[in-house]
Amino acid sequence: MSHVPPTGAERSHRAVLPLAAAFAALEGYDLACYGVTVPSLLADRSLGADKAAAGTVGALVAVGMLVGAAVCAATIRRYGSRRLLLAGATLFSVAMLVCAAAPSFALFGAARFVVGVGLGIVLPTVTAYVADLSAPGRRARDVGLMMSGYAAGALLAPLLGAAILGGASWHWTYVIGGVPALVLVPLAIRLLPESPVHTADGASERGALLGLRPLLAPGVRGATLLFWVVSFCGLLLVFGISTWLPTIMQAAGYSLGSSLLQTAAMWVGAGLGMVAGGRVADRIGIKPVVTVAFLAGAAALVVMSLRPPLVLLFALMFVAGLGFIGSQVLTNAFIVGHYPAELRGRAIGWALSVGRLGAIAGPLLGAAILSSGLGVAWNFYLFAVPGLLGAALAAAVPTIAARREPRIGDAVPDDGSRRPEAIA
Repeated sequence: MSHVPPTGAERSHRAVLPLAAAFAALEGYDLACYGVTVPSLLADRSLGADKAAAGTVGALVAVGMLVGAAVCAATIRRYGSRRLLLAGATLFSVAMLVCAAAPSFALFGAARFVVGVGLGIVLPTVTAYVADLSAPGRRARDVGLMMSGYAAGALLAPLLGAAILGGASWHWTYVIGGVPALVLVPLAIRLLPESPVHTADGASERGALLGLRPLLAPGVRGATLLFWVVSFCGLLLVFGISTWLPTIMQAAGYSLGSSLLQTAAMWVGAGLGMVAGGRVADRIGIKPVVTVAFLAGAAALVVMSLRPPLVLLFALMFVAGLGFIGSQVLTNAFIVGHYPAELRGRAIGWALSVGRLGAIAGPLLGAAILSSGLGVAWNFYLFAVPGLLGAALAAAVPTIAARREPRIGDAVPDDGSRRPEAIA
């Protein structure tokens, strides 16, 4: 039997999930590297940073992500998810290189804000993009697989930190976060098709109140508001824990190297939780999976406050990552699978934008507890509470009346040879 070479459309189709996962990996690395380098930044006297300033910079990233997610929600139907994805990735990669070269903590913080804007654009955009190109019965799985790249990138940050921060400058951690986009963005320009949900007619967006009006319409409003609060809880946990976990564990008496490896165990749990959780969600429904994930993370933190043996502590870090970070990613899959296609990008964009208020609160609350003189255990109690709240609210999300899913390929042809199909 003769081999038929793939068409340009088929090559683009096959590249969607790997390239989307690569963008998510860059995002995960760029987000996690700040928490990894906080101890080194505080020790660098030339920067003049203290714990309060470090907490503020951690919050600035979240403020930037709030802005970026709002930009995504307001413009994704007009400009298309492909363009926004490429623009956001370019922005945060350039800003990472500025972080590496920053001579002062003030400039470093400003660059981290810009990193946040780029990250805020990319995460909802790439999530909606993959959902648009996925078959409905595999949507949670595909989003979970794509976001496992996010966990892999975040895992790389503490592993590199453990390897290089003992004898090399923290600057290299940020250089490593910015350089890969120089290859990835041109490759994506060549291979990624536009989403079939994209509309080039901006007139249809008039009166939509930046995409909010249809999300707050009767029959949809309840789910929208619940998703906003669930995202607030999830992002408070992701940002609070990723920013301060190595520092918290050092305060508990562990070495920097051990603390970073514990952080790595958390991200391994997050990655496996995203993949396994997505597969289970496609079979039994995503609501119970998100609920259980939040509860598992909260339980792990409570046990961690008891200072268990090191082996058990690593296992608890694994469960905490599966629970808290995995639950936020699965919440994103919950959102994009819950709304009809025409609201998907707006829904995930605004949920993550409002949720960034939790991402702002997380680093600030962690800094306040560490600076207050209270025991280390209070950090674990602090982050367990929103985990319980997130579980309760996720379980309460109502069903939105089903609408016809547009067939992938209905709107936008690719290179003319065939229209893009759903990810198989």
